[in-house]
Amino acid sequence: MSHASATTAEHHRMRDEAAGLAPWRFWGPYVSCRQWGTVREDYSTDGSAWDSFPHDHARSRAYRWGEDGIAGWCDKNQRLCLTLALWNGRDPILKERFFGLTNSEGNHGEDAKEIWWHEDALPSHAWNRMGYAYPQREFPYATLVEENRRRTRLDGEFELLDTGVLDDDRFFEVWATYAKRGHDETVLRIEIVNRGPERAELHVLPQLAFRNTWSWREGSERPLVERTGPRTVRATCAALGAMELRLPSSLDAPELLFCENETNAVRHFGADPAEVARDRRPKDAFHDRVVHGDEGAVNAVPRGTKAAAWYRIALDAGARISIDLVLCPSTSELRPEQAPQVLADRRREADEYYAYIQRGIESPEARRVQRQAYAGLLWSKQYYEFDVRRWIDGDPTQPEPPDARRTGRNAQWRHLAASSVLSMPDTWEYPWFAAWDLAFHCVAIANIDAAFAKGQLSKLLTDHYMHPSGELPAYEWAFSDVNPPIHAWAAWRTYLIDKRRHGTADHDFLASVFNRLLLNFTWWVNRKDSFGRNIFEGGFLGLDNVGVFDRSQPLPGGGRLQQADGTSWMAMFALTMMRMALELAHERPFYQDMAAKFFEHFLQIAEAMTQMGGKGVGLWNEEDGFYYDMMHLPDGRIEPIKVLSVVGLIPLFAVETIEPELLERMPVFRERLEWFLRERPEMAALVSRWNEPGRGERRLLSLLRGHRMKCLLRKALDERHFLSPFGVRSLSRELADRPYTLWIDGKSYSVRYEPAESQSGLFGGNSNWRGPIWMPMNLLLVESLQKFHHYYGDDFRIDCPVGSATKVTLLEAADEISRRATRLFMPGAEGVRPSTAMHPKFAQDPTLRQFAGFYEYFDGDTGRGCGASHQTGWTACIAKLMTPRGQDERHA
Repeated sequence: MSHASATTAEHHRMRDEAAGLAPWRFWGPYVSCRQWGTVREDYSTDGSAWDSFPHDHARSRAYRWGEDGIAGWCDKNQRLCLTLALWNGRDPILKERFFGLTNSEGNHGEDAKEIWWHEDALPSHAWNRMGYAYPQREFPYATLVEENRRRTRLDGEFELLDTGVLDDDRFFEVWATYAKRGHDETVLRIEIVNRGPERAELHVLPQLAFRNTWSWREGSERPLVERTGPRTVRATCAALGAMELRLPSSLDAPELLFCENETNAVRHFGADPAEVARDRRPKDAFHDRVVHGDEGAVNAVPRGTKAAAWYRIALDAGARISIDLVLCPSTSELRPEQAPQVLADRRREADEYYAYIQRGIESPEARRVQRQAYAGLLWSKQYYEFDVRRWIDGDPTQPEPPDARRTGRNAQWRHLAASSVLSMPDTWEYPWFAAWDLAFHCVAIANIDAAFAKGQLSKLLTDHYMHPSGELPAYEWAFSDVNPPIHAWAAWRTYLIDKRRHGTADHDFLASVFNRLLLNFTWWVNRKDSFGRNIFEGGFLGLDNVGVFDRSQPLPGGGRLQQADGTSWMAMFALTMMRMALELAHERPFYQDMAAKFFEHFLQIAEAMTQMGGKGVGLWNEEDGFYYDMMHLPDGRIEPIKVLSVVGLIPLFAVETIEPELLERMPVFRERLEWFLRERPEMAALVSRWNEPGRGERRLLSLLRGHRMKCLLRKALDERHFLSPFGVRSLSRELADRPYTLWIDGKSYSVRYEPAESQSGLFGGNSNWRGPIWMPMNLLLVESLQKFHHYYGDDFRIDCPVGSATKVTLLEAADEISRRATRLFMPGAEGVRPSTAMHPKFAQDPTLRQFAGFYEYFDGDTGRGCGASHQTGWTACIAKLMTPRGQDERHA
């Protein structure tokens, strides 16, 4: 059954959205968890974003480019935001956003220091649920900063649970559940549970605020939030009309607070307090009113651009309470009293939808993990605005930025003007889009929302993002950093998933992205193939510290680095473009020429990896059975960097098969292919053929013939090297005892297996490719093995794991990697999930033990989660690996 014929309520909503009948995605959880400390909010002279706008400023300075908050909800243009603020009566500040350490404060870089989780969500955002553990004791802000700053990179991280602040269960479970009745009618249920051993009070403040869009230019519209009744707040602007926040009659009417979503000029610029109008109090007014009891801190009249409903709630031990709110157009008849029915309906519909999506997954726990992975992806959508030209030149009503801005960070990206809901890697630690992360997000989310995935992939290829040269922006810290060119792979995979799920082929999408990707491919050929020999560079290529030295910088001693991964990514790029062109040629035969062009380019890359510059030196090392980066030194020598890292496994990813039936329908392509193989015998040897009686020859296009593939798999599936109990590592474990050392100009450079957090400061030190497990690499390896199996069949068998007596097919090896990766998130015999094994409370607490930890990467030995704690972005690739093969098209 395809999505096109599915009858769940959610499928109907998504079809209505696609048909333009109801914009169900217009409202959603698009508010970031962190806006402070980002490049786009940095207006400093030295580009130190973390110091320019720290957490301490966030409550009292207006953001230029976006908003943040706890459990935030907004329209797709982030005009109006609904967020949650809390106070336990002890904290020094009102809790309006999650806290974490800056890059310099954390002993492994920036790090969120709160506990929250995403339980559920639907693609239309008709149902969304998340939870947060808010301490009843004073939040240990200073302790977390001081202790982590004291620790070295060799020490473990000091987490919130380590402070003891949650001991004896002295915390509130705070749940935020959003459900829509109609596309513009939202119910918010705030549930509070006192998990502590005694009665405790909590101040709960749902906040409604307009994003500040009026302070930057003269004449900008100033929207209005005002009280229209004891339980009603109206928000009015030209774009949204009149929206109302309606409060429940079942609880005592809260105190309604109003202020302006503007900077506190007294605190930040030394303004005279007497000059601050009583009806123009700044954005931290609620903090002063609630925490310090200052009745004059808020607007004297009940209106402004930011409002809050202040509830004071006292709960006995174990007790719970719900606050049901409604955000809807003023013309809507929806009332908070109807919230229970809306919530019950949408929860039931969410269960029905995922029962359809997850058919074939028998384990209830596996279904829970996959559903949470999808929830994290959907909650990680974020409104992202960044107009680089305006950021560099400054706003008319604000101080002029420093002159250094015009030649500094991202100065060559003045054309970039983002203003969209984008899929973020992690809305606290990485609250900005990253090109290659986004590609993996799209492949993971396509199974439940292919339309969104296609829109994301297309958006990054538009002129608002892509450089006129064809380069794709990496991320806001340095748009010119080079990420692996996997956008074509993601577009092709998304197209196939969409085609299978919906029963129709979206050729318009495929043609559109193909034509834009031609520009990107050309940029790579012109900019990253220094010698014109089809051996590519690229710098760090998203793998941060995987190399002996920083691969984004010039080589010590001069020369150039020719990269096995850069070249392999380009081979994969060429093959994917060929496959896309062949698909388009079914309806548009002229694409056969483009398919032939990319076929030939792939073969040239494959040949170059074997014969660099005609010197008989390749990236392949026959003695070791592995691919290595090569240093092309100033004196003409070419030396390998013999590190057994994931860089040498990436050649496995460049693989496609061509069926004889396809060639029969592509006469122009077939003629070019056969001429090339006949007239270029040295390249013909790079193409494997398999004859099936009655069908003709199936052709395998790969950087690897059978021998080299087996060599690489002997490393990848060897538990002494890459294969861990939880997937494939990024570096051979053998380097733990025998690190690789390279001497250049009398200085040594070393790489050692580091299974968890980085012991190096490269790229900020907050990620590590020297041993941990990274989900995207495991996904690509699994898909490649499935493609190889499609060609070689069941007769081709290998040891898995190496050294065992177990012979498996390539498909079974792929399944074994998927099973091992899935173990990261599944409770073991004692109820411990490896991904959250860092503290016993995650296994013992009745609520926390239900949630898997979708971390950025995982300890190569234990599976413990490391890095960003909510990077459901590409770690949600586990949802793809958990999809039963019968429902997927991974080897297509």
